[in-house]
Amino acid sequence: MGVPTLGCACPVCTSADPHDRRLRPSVLLRWSASTDPAVRAIVFDTGPDFREQALRIGLTRVDAVFYTHGHADHILGMDDLRPLSFPAFRAAGPIPLYAAPDTIATLEKVFEYTFSPQATYINRARVQLVPVAAQNPVCGVDVLRIPVMHGEMEISGFRFGRAAYLTDVSAIPDSSVALLEGVEVLVLSALRHMPHPSHATVEQALDWARRIGARQTWLTHIAHDLGHEQTNRTLPENVRLAYDGLSVPVTL
Repeated sequence: MGVPTLGCACPVCTSADPHDRRLRPSVLLRWSASTDPAVRAIVFDTGPDFREQALRIGLTRVDAVFYTHGHADHILGMDDLRPLSFPAFRAAGPIPLYAAPDTIATLEKVFEYTFSPQATYINRARVQLVPVAAQNPVCGVDVLRIPVMHGEMEISGFRFGRAAYLTDVSAIPDSSVALLEGVEVLVLSALRHMPHPSHATVEQALDWARRIGARQTWLTHIAHDLGHEQTNRTLPENVRLAYDGLSVPVTL
């Protein structure tokens, strides 16, 4: 829901700490190769706050988008890719949107005016839906799909080099834990302390973090139950709550 949450006057929603203002989660991966100075960019999820997030960091290029799943807080900013998909910013053709089949179906339904074969809206986003594979090369970087559970639904986590992004997780299969071997930076969802049918608690996330063994774990997709500083004081040294604008170096 984001924090502050609409209609709520709890201590976190009314906190003066800027770390307690949380837009819907999204990740931007940026890099450049030694043979090509151009900065490449991959976005993971375009939630309802994507436009504000992109403006904040001056985003002018998107080489691909990877979707974890088709819920509103992860897809509803897709239309804001429109200006970045126009030829003035991108001469390489449509921006590929990688997603699992059920997420593709949701995107096609929600954004019918963009994806329908009968679409006539001249300024629709220049984007192309691509079925996500186990391994997805983008501009020299392999993005690996990590299957995880979100309640009874299988969704997509992603690994890129020695970093991984797993949001909206309620269970991680053993086969997916094996795909995370050697990860140094882990971004992992932890909604709150109280159990939830389709999201991890902080305690569950800490168990997975210990099992995966990343050098640093950042907790994301945080509800207004968790105050930033108060929660951080209870966490292991190598685990912290993520916050809007956080920038972390990773090895690709």
